[in-house]
Amino acid sequence: MSTDDAADGGHAAVSQETVPDRESEALLEVRGLDAGYGDLQILTDVDLDVGDEEYVTIVGPNGAGKSTVMKSVFGLTNLMDGTVTFDDEDITGLRPEEIIREGIGYVPQNNNIFRSLTVRENLEMGAYILDTFPDEALEAVYDRFPILEERESQKAGTMSGGQQQMLAMGRALMLEPALLLLDEPSAGLAPDLVDEMFDRIDAINADGTAVLMVEQNAKEALRRCDRGYVLANGRNRYMDDGDALLNDEQVRQDFLGG
Repeated sequence: MSTDDAADGGHAAVSQETVPDRESEALLEVRGLDAGYGDLQILTDVDLDVGDEEYVTIVGPNGAGKSTVMKSVFGLTNLMDGTVTFDDEDITGLRPEEIIREGIGYVPQNNNIFRSLTVRENLEMGAYILDTFPDEALEAVYDRFPILEERESQKAGTMSGGQQQMLAMGRALMLEPALLLLDEPSAGLAPDLVDEMFDRIDAINADGTAVLMVEQNAKEALRRCDRGYVLANGRNRYMDDGDALLNDEQVRQDFLGG
């Protein structure tokens, strides 16, 4: 089956054994999601699960709707149908500031730092909804990203791309979210920094934070994650554990470049 055949109605290769128990294990559940921007529908009947402390990746061709899934979870699109449930609470249609309070952090691909503010001020902005500043959370971010403490007085816009990405993740971690949404975290990074970025994401997940990531480096993302989803033309196409998708001949041919 070619990519075009899949887009025209091929069925997703879904292994039900890889779907979390929807009554006890799923932290995030997306069901029958139709979403887009204004009247333009991008996603059609998308289902997705992230288990507690699980690492899930969404891959697919350009224009597949991957980032739209992330934005829909975080309340940044027009939800036309379907539901989004987080930690057994229906968050469908909530505003981003409400979703943050539920325990979801989001790092968009672009414009994800305040360039004119210092590193420290950016991190403080990450905790703006709290009545008391979380000193322990700040120390945890500095422990995870020591360069941020070294550069805490530096204007964020003068940092390297990799350092800015660390700052964006650090700001999202200031509220110690149960789920971290990462949209193309390796985009724009020098090749020698990509593995380092993935290692840091691995460590965040290993410390107990669930991760849902959209990533252009599909092979590396699937190699590292617990489970993956392949989207095409705004629809689910394949879902299985990361290694199974990475080693599936049809998935490799259609979506991973062979």
